[in-house]
Amino acid sequence: MPKQKTKSGAKKRFKLTGSGKIKRKHAFKSHILTKKSKKRKLKLTHATLVSDADLNSVKEQLRLK
Repeated sequence: MPKQKTKSGAKKRFKLTGSGKIKRKHAFKSHILTKKSKKRKLKLTHATLVSDADLNSVKEQLRLK
C-alpha cells in the first residue's frame, strides 16, 4: 500500500502542540479591518485550540488517527 498523504491545506493551517493538542489561527483578520474594533482585532491575533467538535475531522485530515 502507498503512504497516505495529509491534506495540504490542513498541513498549512494547523500545528501540533507539545501535549498533542491542535492549534489554529482565528478567521476574519485578513481584510475589511476598518470596521472591526481594536479589541476584536487583537483577540483575533492570538492562536487558539481546535474545538472538540472539529477535532476528529482535523485529525483525519492530518492523518493522526
